[in-house]
Amino acid sequence: MKKNKIVTFGELLLRLAKTDHLRLSQGDLFAAKYGGSEANVAVSLATLGEDVTYITRLPDNPIGHAAAASLAQLGVNTSEVLYGGGRIGSYYFEPAAGMRAAKVIYDRANSAYFDLKPGMIDWRHVLSDAEVFHVSGITAAISQQAADATFEALDVADDLGVLVSFDINYRKNLWQYGADPRATIGRMLSRCDMMFGDAIEFEWLCQRKQPPFTATDSHFTMQMDEYGQWFDELHAQYPRCRHWLMGMRNMVSSNHHTLTCLLWDDGQLLQAPIHDIPDVIDPVGVGDAFMGGYLHARRRFPNDAQQQLNYSLAAAALKNTVPGDFNLSTDDEIMAVVEGRYDTKTLYKVY
Repeated sequence: MKKNKIVTFGELLLRLAKTDHLRLSQGDLFAAKYGGSEANVAVSLATLGEDVTYITRLPDNPIGHAAAASLAQLGVNTSEVLYGGGRIGSYYFEPAAGMRAAKVIYDRANSAYFDLKPGMIDWRHVLSDAEVFHVSGITAAISQQAADATFEALDVADDLGVLVSFDINYRKNLWQYGADPRATIGRMLSRCDMMFGDAIEFEWLCQRKQPPFTATDSHFTMQMDEYGQWFDELHAQYPRCRHWLMGMRNMVSSNHHTLTCLLWDDGQLLQAPIHDIPDVIDPVGVGDAFMGGYLHARRRFPNDAQQQLNYSLAAAALKNTVPGDFNLSTDDEIMAVVEGRYDTKTLYKVY
């Protein structure tokens, strides 16, 4: 029997964001939502009709159950969520405005996920009918025991022949327990079949300067030969990974971004169109929307890597128009962008 399930694993967070572009030090109110990289991928997949199960550990209290329910009501299977521990992890978000960059402050120490240990999750049961297991660098960044649980899951995925999807997701401020983040993420990368990272994360991982992406509109020429050499060298270092995805964003201003992505697919280097997005509403979770779109597009267009890439980037571009962590764009909306079937009065144009 063909396995169709996708499993994602990570920490689900309470997001507390300022509204109306207030600073964290201003006002009395925060808008509360739930999110987290791997959960965001799960929501994107469920919205696109995929069978997706999300694995995490949450406190056994009303906040923990409400967090899980926020995913379940969007079609994500949360039946394997583990409950226990004292608190939910959270982050505080100050949106960008004008020349002021966005700000994120994490509060994740000693959360229910922080205290997750190997042996708590029955990975053989969870992954027994899975085709793909998606994880990110964040899953190993929170604590040593959470990192150990992540590698436990990767061991079982290997044993069962489950494809591993990986997002670099390097967050410098999260690596507080003494591990070497580059070495740990390198170990994870050596175990994956497909991966995503933005150009800055690739640069950090490889300690090599990237060709600059300075597009202010869609008319920008990429240095494809240099990128191709970079990907060839990476594949030689991590030969198991056959599908490398690099996202690039140029922030012309706080609400005007350009976005593109490259895909190295079994030796072939492809570029997606440059999306010019002049009215960004919320850029959080754009990479997660890309990965959700890519995992779906691999099934929707199994023999067309260029269409897979175009679809994934269209999903990521649409996420910029959706408040909160989750991308709720439908397949019809994404395909309208891919095919140019959108109203020219909408928020952005694709060339």
